[in-house]
Amino acid sequence: MIIDCHGHYTTAPKELEAYRQRQIAGLKDPSQSPSEAPKIADDQIRESLEKAQLKFQRERGTDLTIFSPRAMGMGHHIGNAVTSLQWSQVCNDLIYRVCQLYPENFVAVCQLPQSPGVPPVNCIGELKRCVEELGFVGCNLNPDPSGGHWSDPPITDRFWYPLYETMVDLDVPAMIHVSGSCNPNFHATGAHYLNGDTTAFMQFLTSDIFRDFPTLKFIIPHGGGAVPYHWGRYRGIAQDLKRPPLGELLLRNVFFDTCVYHQAGIDLLTKVIPIDNILFASEMVGAVKSIDPETGHYFDDTKRYIDAVPGLTDEDKYKIYEGNARNVYSRLKAKPSVGRASRATL
Repeated sequence: MIIDCHGHYTTAPKELEAYRQRQIAGLKDPSQSPSEAPKIADDQIRESLEKAQLKFQRERGTDLTIFSPRAMGMGHHIGNAVTSLQWSQVCNDLIYRVCQLYPENFVAVCQLPQSPGVPPVNCIGELKRCVEELGFVGCNLNPDPSGGHWSDPPITDRFWYPLYETMVDLDVPAMIHVSGSCNPNFHATGAHYLNGDTTAFMQFLTSDIFRDFPTLKFIIPHGGGAVPYHWGRYRGIAQDLKRPPLGELLLRNVFFDTCVYHQAGIDLLTKVIPIDNILFASEMVGAVKSIDPETGHYFDDTKRYIDAVPGLTDEDKYKIYEGNARNVYSRLKAKPSVGRASRATL
């Protein structure tokens, strides 16, 4: 089985965005606030997926996508904690419906109702609802709810610990994932996303968070940002700071996905990061939707890159494509549909 650990519902029916725009308008004029969740029919959900995510699953030969709300749309910097909770519930409920309609193709991960300056303990209720009542297998955690201003404490600060205690109790991992940028210095997908990935890794390196939470697991997406390319720098910094070697310090708890959109980048990732710490992912349909003129294939068709890496054994590929995802997202074991997942019918 080929499990893609990083997919977002970027093709949701337009009613979802219309709801969000009414919600934002209601921050200035309460009379504009939506009074109920958006009305979206099952057939609209099917249509939105059949021409996009399911189509690409068929064409690219992947089986299952770990699916979450659109990252750019989380918008934690907009409104307040109430705004964020309402929006997160609507988005998560829609992801639940996707997974009910296509249980062999999608498994759910939730958006958390984060808000700048609001302690993450505020997210516990929604996380529990999604995991315990809706069967979600993880969450996306925004290390910078301010949208590019980094106003909250580092994600290794005790400010975050109540949320981590709940993640451990529920046995769910978090993918580190920022949302949109409201800082004009940082392009969202080209800078802010990769900044967030790299910053999170450095915060982990300088902390003892995994001494406090030895079973806590994080996935750093987009290939780990700048981390694999500068692995020697991070090894050296850890050594200069009298920290343990990175394998001992972080690699029992921190994992990397393969959302890297060229062959040389994937080759580097698999040479630098241990195979046990790499999870297959594409983020389709996501940040880069076009075809690479140098290859004739979509940039985000990352399975092609994995298949072409020199020297990967069948065991290596099994770990990247399936085994590591099952280890990190341990609640997949409780999903009968995952055991029988098959590629979407042509």
